[in-house]
Amino acid sequence: MKICFIMYPWERVNPRQDSTLRIVHEATRRGHDVFITHPQNLTIRDSVTLSLCKKIVKKDKVTSRVPHFYKVVEFETEMMPLKEFDVIFMRDNPPMDSLVLNFLDSIKDDVFIINAIDGLREANNKIYTAAYYDPDRAFIPATHVSKNIDYLIRIIEESDQDKMIMKPLDGFGGSGVIVIEKSAMTNIRSLLDFYINRDRGISNYVILQEYVEGAENGDVRILMLHGKPIGALRRIPAKGDARSNISAGGKVEKYKLTAADKAMCKAIGEKLVRDGIYYAGIDVIGGKLIEVNVMSPGTITDINKLNNTRIQEKIIDYLEKVTKERNRLGEDFRPELM
Repeated sequence: MKICFIMYPWERVNPRQDSTLRIVHEATRRGHDVFITHPQNLTIRDSVTLSLCKKIVKKDKVTSRVPHFYKVVEFETEMMPLKEFDVIFMRDNPPMDSLVLNFLDSIKDDVFIINAIDGLREANNKIYTAAYYDPDRAFIPATHVSKNIDYLIRIIEESDQDKMIMKPLDGFGGSGVIVIEKSAMTNIRSLLDFYINRDRGISNYVILQEYVEGAENGDVRILMLHGKPIGALRRIPAKGDARSNISAGGKVEKYKLTAADKAMCKAIGEKLVRDGIYYAGIDVIGGKLIEVNVMSPGTITDINKLNNTRIQEKIIDYLEKVTKERNRLGEDFRPELM
């Protein structure tokens, strides 16, 4: 299998924690041809989409220690036509540069891209979860997306709750997530104005979301592969912080999916696969889906440690199966039917 990771800069990888590194290491350990590149390296020449890639030099033996692998790995630089890969794995950090998807449009029928281009277009920000059809609110808390300050203030005033969650539409890693309270309404207009007009000349959408009871105790991150859960953990916020993201100082603990969690995963997983979202991290509070993370969801390392497992093995197993089926079926291959 020839696989290319389009990811954040290699130099910024935290070798003891990084999830992408675990997947890269597993693919290398199995002897696959592994390349990494970055969005700024994409180019088109003579109608061919290429990228300047770093190819991992194969060795007789690959160390089992991932941090050591990161330290000693060697690369060869090569300009590669992207249609020559079996798999392109999108692992760049949000917010997504939509032009990257324009580059990949030309090869989306030639390569298995995880996640699919159309799926990334639809699901790369928090509107994807907000627009999920759930009239009975079985899985999705009441959610409002707008940049109209007067409308958002009215939503807060009319809410039956004393608290709501506010966050920017394109945030990640818990950035910008805050709890707002009716008791502090005198500050709300100024706060909304800051969030919406923080970029000079550009107004930004914000999300107001029903406060789910138990949110102060953290959330559950579930990793989904082809519509099924393959690992989970609970994230607990740092003292005095509403965010449970690990990057924001949250801690983790072992978590076992409940029957309700599994039912939600089944319902949501079917939609994810239909939309071409084959690998994602979903965040759940009190049985409600809060976010779907489709760009570069983390937590592999922590789930592995808590459960003595290797999530990356399941991911590479899946990609090997996809590649085999795609080679066998050719144009008749439909990943959603696997």
